[in-house]
Amino acid sequence: MTEGMGGLAKGLAIIEAFSTERTRMTVTDAARAAGISPAAARRCLLTLTELGYLVQQNRYFRPTPRMMRLAEAYLDAATLPTLAQPIVDAGRDELGESVSVAVYDEGTSLFVARAEVHRLVNTGVRLGARLPAYATATGRVLLAGMPDEARETYLAGCVPLRTTANTLTTLAEIRDRVDRAGREGYAVTDEELEPGMRSMAVPVTDATGRVQAAMSVGLFTARATLTDMHTRHLPALRRHAATLGRML
Repeated sequence: MTEGMGGLAKGLAIIEAFSTERTRMTVTDAARAAGISPAAARRCLLTLTELGYLVQQNRYFRPTPRMMRLAEAYLDAATLPTLAQPIVDAGRDELGESVSVAVYDEGTSLFVARAEVHRLVNTGVRLGARLPAYATATGRVLLAGMPDEARETYLAGCVPLRTTANTLTTLAEIRDRVDRAGREGYAVTDEELEPGMRSMAVPVTDATGRVQAAMSVGLFTARATLTDMHTRHLPALRRHAATLGRML
């Protein structure tokens, strides 16, 4: 018999069920999302409300700003985000574009550090955002750095969703791009996830050569051609990624 706290696990499952697509939940929604009984879901929701993490509006429960404390605790204490922030700041200042660091998490690229370029229209990616690994430059770099078995397990269960005319939708195409990222040491996407957007990513490797993260630059297609990105952005990304890697 384990010494784990079942109530805590249920509460965390409900917290994780909130997302940009699911900003509010009823008791029934929470029970279904967390895989628990409605009675247990109701107790968890009421407890989280009493603690200030949720607010109840009629049948619905919504997160409050206090929920951000959970993310801030990780971002403040975790080594990688803390080390990466001044480096992505430097990359942004050098390139004049938004630079990010992402890690692999449950089939997604999770952005843990980011330096924005302030323009009237931004690229839409934010700190803490998750993007599908198969469709992103960061994701392909991270998949290329995974053990073969783990990578194949992900690809076998991957269900690509077309979001632009350029989105790769066959596993053969995606596997080829991931393999290429491993061979060439970088990945590029050209309007594959969002129209008008290009991205480039390189691996961040530690002293043992293990890929710990991916560093990327994202920009509007009107701001740079693919040739420009290979000539100017790729060397800068590799240099800053190497600096971060030496710190890990």
